[in-house]
Amino acid sequence: MYDNIIKIEFASKSQNEGFARVAVAAFVSQLDPTIEEITDVKTAVSEAVTNSIIHGYGGQEGVVSIEAMIKGNELTIIVGDKGIGIDNIELAMQPLYTSRPDLERSGMGFTVMETFMDSLEVKSESNNGTYIIMKKVFKSLS
Repeated sequence: MYDNIIKIEFASKSQNEGFARVAVAAFVSQLDPTIEEITDVKTAVSEAVTNSIIHGYGGQEGVVSIEAMIKGNELTIIVGDKGIGIDNIELAMQPLYTSRPDLERSGMGFTVMETFMDSLEVKSESNNGTYIIMKKVFKSLS
């Protein structure tokens, strides 16, 4: 099915966002990505993890999961949480919308993810968490 797969879980603490970026970047390195491709993936992962921490758990303790899978030259990343969920995904994905204006959030997280990845899907259920599924095709596979 997949050529390679990793699964990671970590506490919903902002200091773990950097770990998530580096872990996924290390995993993706087997695809021989360009600097731009690796930066795109790291930025998208950062946004997804930050969304889980800030919006999913709202500063409360929880677990964020990342599953990354490679098939051929395609990377799939699923970032998930078991937080409060998103009631209106369509609204949440609109540029500049934020559910946390008190934290001076820009409301551009999903837009950034969409910009840097080839596809983005959001699945969420109220009080049962959110899963962000991102895909990117790498052109530089040796």
